[in-house]
Amino acid sequence: MKAAKRFGTPVYLYDIERLRTDTRAMREAFPDPWLRLYSLKANGLPGLVKVIAAEGFAVSGVSWGEVAVASAPAGVGLDQIALEGIGKSPRDLARAAVASVDGPPLLWVSVESAEEAAELAEEVTKAQGRGPKNRRRPPLDVLVRVNPSVAPETHSSLAVGAPSSKFGVMPEELPAVIEAGGGPNGPLRWRGIHLHVGSQLGAVDAWRSAFRVGLRLLELQRATLTSFDTLDAGGGFPVAYDGVPHSVPSAARFAAEARAELAQIPAAARPRRLAVEPGRAVVAGCGWLIGRVLHVRHREPPIVVLDTGMTELLRPALYGAVHPMMALTSLGRPVDAADRDSADGAPATVTVRVDGPVCESTDTLGTAPLPALERGDIVAIGMAGAYGSSMSSTYNGRPRPTEVAWDGGQLTLLRRRGSLRSLS
Repeated sequence: MKAAKRFGTPVYLYDIERLRTDTRAMREAFPDPWLRLYSLKANGLPGLVKVIAAEGFAVSGVSWGEVAVASAPAGVGLDQIALEGIGKSPRDLARAAVASVDGPPLLWVSVESAEEAAELAEEVTKAQGRGPKNRRRPPLDVLVRVNPSVAPETHSSLAVGAPSSKFGVMPEELPAVIEAGGGPNGPLRWRGIHLHVGSQLGAVDAWRSAFRVGLRLLELQRATLTSFDTLDAGGGFPVAYDGVPHSVPSAARFAAEARAELAQIPAAARPRRLAVEPGRAVVAGCGWLIGRVLHVRHREPPIVVLDTGMTELLRPALYGAVHPMMALTSLGRPVDAADRDSADGAPATVTVRVDGPVCESTDTLGTAPLPALERGDIVAIGMAGAYGSSMSSTYNGRPRPTEVAWDGGQLTLLRRRGSLRSLS
C-alpha cells in the first residue's frame, strides 16, 4: 500500500529479507566448495544482485550486457562472472578475449558450438598479440555446453535439455568443439562441461540423469585434458507458485541426488569443481507486482482489468504461468492480513479473470478469488521477482515501472519509472 501510494502503479516491490532467506537456503543446499552462480537473466536489477553477491554468489550472464550490469552497477568482479548463453555475439566474444588480456579474465566462457569455439580462440589470439609481449597472462577458462538429451519434467517451453532443444552440442560433438577451439595446446584452457536441463523442474529424475551424463563426459575427456575438472549442472530448481512448499522438489533434494551420483564413482574421478546456477529459486519469492484496477466487467466470468499486465509480467501470456494474486483494497477500503487469514472477517470473494491493460487479447494474468473491486482498488501479484522485470517491455508506449526494495521498515528506490522520453 505504501509503495503504491508513494511511487504510483504499476510498481515492483522486493522484500529484501525474503531474498536473503531464499539465497541462504540455496547456499545451505549447495555449500562450499560448490560454486553458486546467480543466473542474472532471472532479474538483473543491480540492487538485488548486490544482495545476492554478498551472500557468496558469483554471476552467470548470457550477454556482455549482463556482464556489464553485474560488473559496473552491481560491483561484481569479472573473475566472478561467467559468460554463457546461446546468443553471444562476435562483439561479446571479442570483449571476453580482451578482458582476459587486460585484466582478470572471466570466471569462464561457456561455448555452444565448434564455430563459436573457433571464433573465441581467434579473438583470444588477436588480443594476446596486441598486448605486451613478455606479460604473463592467465588463460581464459572455457566450458562446453552439452545437451544431455533428457526429458525434463517441466513445460515444453522450458525444457532446454531435451534433444530437440536448440541449446548445447551433443555429447559426441564434444571432441570436435575442443579441436575447433585450438585443442589442448591452443589459446583456451578447457575446464569442463556445462549442463542445463530446464527451468521450474517438477521432479529430479532428468536433472540427475543429466548430471550422470556430465560426469561420464568429464571422465572421458580427462584422459587427454588434465585441466578438464569442472561440471556446471546449471539451474532449474523450482519454486512453489501455488504457495505449497512441498508441491515441488527442494534444492536440497537436487543436491542429495548429486551426492548420490558422485558417491558411485571413485574419488579420483570426481570433478574438482562443481557449480550450480540458480536464478528463479533465489529471486522469485521476494518480488511483488502491484497494480491498480482500471475496469470491472460484470460478465461470465467477471473480468478485472489492471494497469499492469504482460508488459510487466509476460510469463502468464507467454506460456500460461500462474501467479498468486491478492487484493490490498476492496471497494476503496484496505484488506488487512487478518481479514485475508480469517474466514469470519474476510470479505466474500468470487473467482475472476484478471487481465492487463495492453491491447492484446492474450494480455491476461490468470484467475484468482478476489473480493469486490472497483476502479482504483489495488491488487498485488506474488512470486514476481523472477522473469518479470527482466522480460518487461515498453509495448503500447508503456514506460518501465518503478522498482522498490523493502527491508521490513523502509522503502528504497531501486529503479525510477521510465520517462516518455525513454520511449523514443
